[in-house]
Parts: sequence; C-alpha cells; structure tokens
Amino acid sequence: MSTSMLVGLRDARVLITGGAGLIGAAIARQLQSLGAIAIVLDNLSGYDPATYATLGISPTSPGLTLGDINDMPLLRRLARGSDFIVHAAAHSTVAGCSRDPDAAFRANTAGTHHVLQAAAAGNVRRLVFISSAQVYGHGTEGLDQVQTFVEDQPMSPLNPYASAKLWGEYHTRHLLEAAGTDYSIVRPFSVYGERQIPKPGAWSWVVAQFCMYATLGQRLPLNNSGRQVRDFVHVDDAAHGICLALVAPAASGATFNIGTGLTTSVRHVAELVRDHLPRTEFEAAPRPLHDPLGGRADITRMTETLGWQPTITVSEGVTRYLSWLHATPGAIPAWLPGERDRVATWKSAR
Repeated sequence: MSTSMLVGLRDARVLITGGAGLIGAAIARQLQSLGAIAIVLDNLSGYDPATYATLGISPTSPGLTLGDINDMPLLRRLARGSDFIVHAAAHSTVAGCSRDPDAAFRANTAGTHHVLQAAAAGNVRRLVFISSAQVYGHGTEGLDQVQTFVEDQPMSPLNPYASAKLWGEYHTRHLLEAAGTDYSIVRPFSVYGERQIPKPGAWSWVVAQFCMYATLGQRLPLNNSGRQVRDFVHVDDAAHGICLALVAPAASGATFNIGTGLTTSVRHVAELVRDHLPRTEFEAAPRPLHDPLGGRADITRMTETLGWQPTITVSEGVTRYLSWLHATPGAIPAWLPGERDRVATWKSAR
C-alpha cells in the first residue's frame, strides 16, 4: 500500500524548509529516488562551514536555495512553484533554544508563521509540519515506569523548543484550515542515523555520541545504569514516513507519531556499540534528578494512516552509523573529546 501511494510523488516539486538538516536531507534523498524534484531551502546556520563540507553541503550544492524562512518574497516564490511543502526548518536543539531564545523565536515561531502564510497563499496540495515528541514532556508526572505516548493525551512541553513545536501544530491547523490548504502533522521520536553530527550541549543524540566516544577510546557514561529507554527511529525510516504523509489520503488533517512502537534502553545502545568496538568501557553515573525512564510512541494511528511501519532495527542502525563514521572520521567534532571529559553526567532525552 505505501509503495503504491508514493508513486504520486513522481515529478512532484517538493519544497523542504531546513532541507540541509538530518531529517530534511534524508527526505530530499528519498524524494529524488522516487522521481520527485526536491527544492531545498536552508540558511546553513546549523553547523560551521567545515562540518557542512564534511557532509558534502555548500552554498552552491545542487538543488539548494540559500535563504531564510523569514524572507517572505523568497518563500512565496518557492511555494508558488511547489506541489508540496515539508516544513522541517527549526532552531532544533533544546539547549540551543534555551541559550538563544531570540534566534529560537525567529526560526521556530515567526519562521513557521511565514512558511504557513506562503503555503496558504500558494497552490500546494499538502504541507507536512514536522513537530516533535518533545510536546509530550515527561508524560504522566510521578509515574516512574516506561510510558506509551498517544497523540490525544494531554501535552506538557518542558522547554522553549517543545512549546514552539506545540504552538506550531495549533497554528498549522488554524491557518491552513482557514485557507482551505491540506496539511499533516507528524511527531518524530528519537531520530538518529548516518550524517548525524552532535552539537555542543545537545545531549539527546545518544547513538551518535556513544559511537564517537567509543571510536575515540572514551568510556560511555551510563546514568542509572542506562535503564532509561527511548523509541529510536532511524532517519531513513522517519523520512519514509514523512514522504507517505505527503500523499496518504488518510493523513489529511491528521496528527500522528513517527516511531517504532518499541523501547530500547540506553544501556542496550552502549552494548551494541561495544559489540563492534570490544575495548569500549562503561562508566556508572547517578540518575539525574527528575530524569524520566522514558517511553515509546503509540504507532496505531501511524500504521493505520500510512499502511506502513519502520523496518530498520537499532542494531542495524548502530552498525550503519559506525560504518559511516569509519568512512567519515572528520565527522567527529574537535570539541567532543573535551566535552566528554567535562560533563559529569549523561543526560539522554526523547
């Protein structure tokens, strides 16, 4: 069912805001493999030029329009020439939003408003807004057990990034419904995969960071013995689900999780890394105050809406990441070894 629906993207022009980011770039690659035309809009502010060069991205990359989502004339022009829009652009780390709330507002609030305005003024068939599982917060407070996050449960964003994503969901519904423009809203869980490069202070990318620490011969820090769990979804699976959200009839006006429906402990990720690098050692650390055990996505609505579910296991994903890292040693940031030594505790986030 899912494969047949994707035929509808052949020759379609798809604008991807934030298309040079991890998820956006994966979406662009999948669209191109489907015969679609990916129009990437990005201001390349997520990394320094050297990191983008490692990823093979530059201001002159084919298909890339270097620009900002707050540039309304540019947005309107790109939207008028697009059949679909995927809004993935964001000031995308919790720590980054807390450090620079002005930049976060420009990107995550004002920028989202402008993208929606451009979509409403154009003739796009559908816009997919990429929200985040961060909107759920810790789930049911005081419940010290693994939780399952369902789309209709109360939202409890705990930081500016999550609050902006939840606002973006409401704004997408209000603005596009009034304009008669179709949309879908997706909430990815813990996305990881090749080409993911950690940023300073962003402690949620445990697969990438554990692989890099082990490659450098450093110990892997395990808070609470690594009992915290996450729903890790490989970026290629997440991108596939988002491409389906563009064309699946049942996705019209729907909000749904993008995850595996499975839980994987942080310790298991560390053990998978050690399977490849046997000399890797672990380091015990206490459980941070108020750090939840975590949980998984309820994927019932996703599977019913898209007729699909992810296929890449965490074991395969770790293997793929380590292979990519071996082939791309320059991906390890120069700051990372010292940051590992400085940080006393590990903090993984959904």
